[in-house]
Amino acid sequence: MHVEDLYRAAGFWTAALGYEVRSGEVGNESPVLVPKDGAAVAIVLDTDDGTHLDLSVADPAEQQAEVERLISLGARRVAWDYADGADHVVLLDPEGNLFCVVVDGGQ
Repeated sequence: MHVEDLYRAAGFWTAALGYEVRSGEVGNESPVLVPKDGAAVAIVLDTDDGTHLDLSVADPAEQQAEVERLISLGARRVAWDYADGADHVVLLDPEGNLFCVVVDGGQ
């Protein structure tokens, strides 16, 4: 995921996902964020790359709660032209990277 401020990005994404930084402190390298229980994919923060994440939730109520939680951590809503019946909400992380919270039925 492309970032400018590794510290800010690592702080946001570890709190947002319940992850931790693998291999110590965040520095000028590309820190790797991993789930605390090891049960999901790792995220690499990089100052040269770009990625779009989709965070999955089970239903619209969980989506609303997750969007509110992420905004409280520093995410921002994006003005987006949603199609009728859209199952996603588009946000920006504190570094300005787009990501979505998607209702996928918990799959």
